[in-house]
Amino acid sequence: MISFVDYRTSLDEINSLKNMNYDVIKVPRANNLYLAIDGHVDIQLNILSKKNKTIIINKDINNDFKKLLDEKGIKYINSFSSLHEKYPNNVLLNAYITENYLIHNLKYSDKELLNYCKNKKHINIKQGYSKCSILPIREDAIITNDAGIHKALVKENFDVLLIPFGDIELPGLNYGFIGGVGGMISDDCMAFFGSLEHYAFGTMVKEFLYKYDIKPLYLRNSKLFDRGSLLVL
Repeated sequence: MISFVDYRTSLDEINSLKNMNYDVIKVPRANNLYLAIDGHVDIQLNILSKKNKTIIINKDINNDFKKLLDEKGIKYINSFSSLHEKYPNNVLLNAYITENYLIHNLKYSDKELLNYCKNKKHINIKQGYSKCSILPIREDAIITNDAGIHKALVKENFDVLLIPFGDIELPGLNYGFIGGVGGMISDDCMAFFGSLEHYAFGTMVKEFLYKYDIKPLYLRNSKLFDRGSLLVL
């Protein structure tokens, strides 16, 4: 199994993943993005198909990263457009993609991403930082800080836990987003950059996880950090 992480992910967190037999790939810094998110996984790439081991990547990501993908046997599609610092030109790949859905502010979605996902149901939301704002639990069950996402997905019969903003570390900004604090690493386990025991709304999150028979795993004992999601293949 392969896990993609921000290049600034701590050694403790990386070792925790390696101890679970994950091959950790660091996403490099993008010079044309602002510092807080310039290595965030969900800004520079997205998983298009786990079954086909296919991802979409920032077309301008460095060639060493592309060579590493080739060595690991990971198929990739270059984005049609380049990422740029200012919103909305930094959210072109920041969609929430599942087996059946593409959820994003679709007017900002990269053309190659839209083309690959043309057979999925498209759900348009106002929030361009879509994956940043969504912590996936199941295909149709998510956690979010965003009231607009909550409203839109409840209409689609998703089970959505809406929690307040705040108490998530993201150096350079006042706080991070819930979607960036971790990700599912198996059908019954979610890994977190930090611990729910140090999170103001940790009890709410744990109760929602337990509802779906998912146990939390803490990659280090600290406050939660937004590292731009933990995406695994």
